[in-house]
Amino acid sequence: MKILVTGGAGYIGSFMVKRLLDDGHSVVVVDSLARGHREKIDKRADFFQGDLLDKGFIKKLFKSNKFDTVMHFASCIAVGESMKDPGLYFQNNVLSSLYLLDSMHEHDVKYFIFSSTGTVYGTPKELPIPETHDTNPENPYAESKLMVERILHWYFQIHGIGSAVLRYFNAAGASLDGTLGESHDPETHLIPNAIKAALEKTEFHLFGDDYKTRDGSAIRDYIHVLDLIEAHILTLQKLQEKNGEYIFNVGTGRGHTNKEVVQKVKEISGVDFPVIIKDRREGDVAETVADTQKIQKELNFTPKHSDLNTIINSAWKYHSRQKS
Repeated sequence: MKILVTGGAGYIGSFMVKRLLDDGHSVVVVDSLARGHREKIDKRADFFQGDLLDKGFIKKLFKSNKFDTVMHFASCIAVGESMKDPGLYFQNNVLSSLYLLDSMHEHDVKYFIFSSTGTVYGTPKELPIPETHDTNPENPYAESKLMVERILHWYFQIHGIGSAVLRYFNAAGASLDGTLGESHDPETHLIPNAIKAALEKTEFHLFGDDYKTRDGSAIRDYIHVLDLIEAHILTLQKLQEKNGEYIFNVGTGRGHTNKEVVQKVKEISGVDFPVIIKDRREGDVAETVADTQKIQKELNFTPKHSDLNTIINSAWKYHSRQKS
């Protein structure tokens, strides 16, 4: 298949590109490089630098390539930033998706795999959180993702563009050999920031220790990036078997507190860096853990690398290589 991967210079997108190429697909990467990294793009892929808010760029891209599938990773992803600049999130996350879908309709491309988020559920009324849970975004980032999900429903109903929505629960980790991993600027994710504190022997800021959880810090469900990529492969197969609308949580069904994660980083790094407690971040919820029964049953998906040891060991290898 010929697959368009947007955001292929980013964290998850770069892993997706590598896996698709390894599986024998032809891949076209689109990235503005505003937040992605050119060096992360697999040299076997065709790369076009451009802005997905540029309709002319997208039209030209689809006119010169016959795509079978679009995998859409390009987006802004920081909850805190979205609370300060909501317009950025509605433009970059919603409009870009709309422009892609319009070009897909024009060129009869029928499969769309969307990088969504478990934060669309808001503060959960039940744990673990099933896909049938009410959606109640509590920040513009989550709202922007849910808006795209709703758009996808109508584009299937009206235009027959099938979609698989993957609601991620905290992607983490790196390739097992440490050659490919996570790097955002600015970095807002817990594990890479804790590893940075260990490598640089600096203090680490923990946001909130007064949640109603077992140790007062927030609880998150971490999914290893390699397992997340496998979920995308399975959803692509599902769409090919039967085009339609699919929504899946991608997580493990297990939650770790922020303090537990930081302690594991200390153990693996051998560095006892100081932890400074800060106020909660606006838009954060106390606990999010995925109910994964649906993806297990319908896609036969079982995470293989998502234990905390493997996640942090692989991330430690990657960040240690970058530092050296």
